[in-house]
Amino acid sequence: MAWKIHSIPFLLPLFLSFSLIPTDASVHDYSGTRFMSKGNAFVVHGGSEGLYAASISTHNRSSAAGNGDSYIRFEKVTFRRTKEAADSNKDTNSALVQAIIFEVEDREMVGGSAYGGQRAVCCSSDLAKLGACNQGEVIYRPSTTNPDWPQVFGVSFKRGDLVATLESKYIQISKSGMYNLYFIHCDPTLKELVMEGKTIWKNPTGYLPGRMAPLMNFYGFMSLAFVILGIFWFSQYARFWREVLQLQNCITLVIALGMFEMALWYFEYAEFNNTGVRPTGITIWAVTFGTVKRTVSRVIILMVSMGYGVVRPTLGGLTSKVLLLGATFFLASEVLELVENVGAVSDLSGKARLFLVLPVAILDAFFILWIFTSLSKTLDKLQARRMMAKLDIYRKFTNALGVAVIVSAGWICYELYFKANDVYNERWQSAWIIPAFWQVLSFSLLCVICALWAPSQNSMRYAFSEDASEEFEDKAETLTLIKPAPFPSNNVQSTTETRMARGGDPISLNGDSEEDKRE
Repeated sequence: MAWKIHSIPFLLPLFLSFSLIPTDASVHDYSGTRFMSKGNAFVVHGGSEGLYAASISTHNRSSAAGNGDSYIRFEKVTFRRTKEAADSNKDTNSALVQAIIFEVEDREMVGGSAYGGQRAVCCSSDLAKLGACNQGEVIYRPSTTNPDWPQVFGVSFKRGDLVATLESKYIQISKSGMYNLYFIHCDPTLKELVMEGKTIWKNPTGYLPGRMAPLMNFYGFMSLAFVILGIFWFSQYARFWREVLQLQNCITLVIALGMFEMALWYFEYAEFNNTGVRPTGITIWAVTFGTVKRTVSRVIILMVSMGYGVVRPTLGGLTSKVLLLGATFFLASEVLELVENVGAVSDLSGKARLFLVLPVAILDAFFILWIFTSLSKTLDKLQARRMMAKLDIYRKFTNALGVAVIVSAGWICYELYFKANDVYNERWQSAWIIPAFWQVLSFSLLCVICALWAPSQNSMRYAFSEDASEEFEDKAETLTLIKPAPFPSNNVQSTTETRMARGGDPISLNGDSEEDKRE
C-alpha cells in the first residue's frame, strides 16, 4: 500500500487533466448563463480584464496573436426566454437586453439614484418622466475623458420570438485600463432568461489578460535562473558524488521540481497567449509541481531543523507527524491553487474563498513555529557538544530563515494594504509583482541553502557520526583538565586521608585537583 500513497500527488493531476473540461481564459464563454437580480436590474458579469491600448490602426490588422491589436469581440451572443415570457409580450417588440462596457475609472458614469438601498442601474418611470433616461434601459452618462465611452448596445425580442441574437461587435481599445463588461435587462418577465455565446478579449501582445501578461516573461527568467542554479549544483554533485549526504539528495529533488514548475508555467502562459485558450492539463501539472515543491521544501527544512542526519540518525516517533503535516499541507495548497488558477477567466485577484486560504495559512504558521522551536533545541545540542563546524552552518541557516520570515511578514502586510486600496483593480499593471515576489523569495532561500550545503570533499563532516573522533570532540574539555599522575607510591594512603580530612574525593587517584594546585 505504501507505493499507492506516495503515488497520489503524481496521479492527482493526471486524473484532473482528464476529468476537467478545458477552460478558455481570454475567451469568455457564457453557455447556459442565467441573469441574477441586482437592485432593480438583472445582470450577468461578462468579464473584467486589464487591456493595453492597441498599437496599430484597425486598417492594418493581421491574424497573428501579437499583432499589436487590442479589442473585445462579441461572437454569437444569444438570449433565450421562456414561452411564458414571450406570450406576455407577444404584441410588442419589447424586452430589451443591453451590453455595457466601461473602464473602471468611469464606473460612476453607470447607474443613477439610490433604489432600495442600492445604486439604480435601470431607468425607472419617475426618472423617465424627468427626462433623465429612457424607461427600461440602463442609466449611464458619457465619460468626461472620452465621450464615446461607456459603450452601450443591445437587442430586443421580436413579437413572440424565443431567441434574440446580439449582432457581432468589434470594439477596439484605444486607452489602457481595466475594462468591465455587463449584460443587463430591466424586464421582470425575463427573470428566467438564459444567454449563450462568447466574447474574446485580446491585448497587443496576445491573448493573455493584462495582469498575467508580465508573468510569462517572469517565468521565462525564473526558468533561466533555475537552470543556472542547477548547473552549479549538479556540477558539484558530480564532482563529489562519493561524499553526498541524504540532505543533499533532497535539495537536488527540490531544484528539479523547481525547474519543472517554472518551465511548465512559462509554457502554460505562452500557449495561452498564442491561442487564447488556457491549456488546463498544463495548468494542473504546473500547479501540482509547485505544490509538491513547496511541501517538500517545508518538510526538508523542518527535518534539518530537528537535526536529522546531523545530530540524530532518524526522527524516531516524529516521522509520522512530519509526514502527516506535509500531506495535509499538500492537499490544502493543491485545492487552493487549483481554484485560483484552473478556470480563471477574469483578470481579478483574491477570488479564492476564505475557507480555502485559512487552512494553508494556519499550516504555514505551524511549520514556522515547529521549525524555529526545533532549531533552538538543535543549536543548544550542538553548543553543548562543542560541534563548532555544524554549529556555524546551523547559525547561518537560522539567520537566513529569520530574514525570510521577517521579509515574508512585511510583504504580507504590503499585500493586504495593496488589496485594501485596490478594490476595483485599478493597479492591475503592477499586480503581477505580488505572486512573483513569493517565487523570488523562495528561490533566494533555496540558493542560500545550496550555498550552505553544497556537495564538497568535506561534506561528511556535517553528517551524523558515532566514530571515536566525534566522541573525542565531546570529551575534549574534560580531558584537558586532567593532569597526568605518577604511579601510586607508599604515601597514597596518607594522601587519601588528607583529602578526606579536607572533604575531598577519597576515590580519585589521578593526582591533585585544580583546587589543590591553587593551594
